Amino acid sequence: MLDVARRLCGLHAQVMSSAELTLWARVEDLKRGTVQRAIWDDRLLVKTWAMRGTLHLLPADELSIWHAALSTSRRYLRASAWEKYFGISLEDLDRLTKAVRVALDGRVMTREELAKEVGRITKSAEFGAKLAEGSWGTILKPAAFAGYLCFGPSEGQRVRFTRPDTWLGAAQPSVEAKTATATITRRFLTAYGPATYHDLARWWGCGSVATARQWINSLGDEVSPVDLEGVQAWMLTRDLRQAKEVEPDHSVSLLPGFDQYVVGASRHAEHLLPGDFRKRIFRPQGWISPVLLVNGRMQGVWRHVVKGNRVDVTIEPFVKVPLWVRRAAVDEAERLAAFLGCKLELSWES
Repeated sequence: MLDVARRLCGLHAQVMSSAELTLWARVEDLKRGTVQRAIWDDRLLVKTWAMRGTLHLLPADELSIWHAALSTSRRYLRASAWEKYFGISLEDLDRLTKAVRVALDGRVMTREELAKEVGRITKSAEFGAKLAEGSWGTILKPAAFAGYLCFGPSEGQRVRFTRPDTWLGAAQPSVEAKTATATITRRFLTAYGPATYHDLARWWGCGSVATARQWINSLGDEVSPVDLEGVQAWMLTRDLRQAKEVEPDHSVSLLPGFDQYVVGASRHAEHLLPGDFRKRIFRPQGWISPVLLVNGRMQGVWRHVVKGNRVDVTIEPFVKVPLWVRRAAVDEAERLAAFLGCKLELSWES
């Protein structure tokens, strides 16, 4: 489970159940509840804001690498945006972020408690109020990027925050930013290559295409250019050698919403679709549908609903699929039902 989380560069956790199913799709015999225990009991995975400013689960023993890389981001350093939407300057933001670090030292706090404490530390009721007002957490993301904040266990329906060193019981080792960004770039190319500079920039979401170019080029001979129908892309040299020897194989997977494979393919999804179906997968407000994946291509969508001890799974292929695909999809649906501890009710839509 942790190996998969590392290889995927963390697990997308905007919807926690999707993060769990991302692992289910890749880890045989994963037991339900294992992911929750890894986060809140064993503290092997840490929930925090990361790439693109979205929620991810990151391996705890690699958290310092991610924080070092995220600390280079300028995503939340646009003065005009903070003035327009929050009425604060970058200096105010820096002061608020440092107060969050102090407030969470050795403590786990709800948003309301954190806002009150930040107001006390800064001696500014206005700062506390701004922290309490933001429902989307944007004002807290700079603190997360700096390694001052992560999620703790909720209190009922109320989200709670703490400091990573508090949660993990020890300070994280120091990692140089250059080392961290090189490590992240290798991980990205291993999982998502071949990839262009634009692919990396879009996935990271915290820098420009120029930054992505610099990160890839800094790897020197570790990367090799490849031609994708006239478009230059990059792979790790070691992976390129292996890719040339790989024989095509049949595979069918039911990928959950927000799955990393689909997120990573967002710029060039048309090459993996049997027609004009992009809007069926990449939906408004950033929602990404569950996908029927056949031989690496997005051949349909699916959904599931748990009703008591039964799970209703509906699969909707975009085009007619051969019998072997239907049989393999049934096997995957049965595997899902076993994971959820439910009886399967499967239907197909066209």
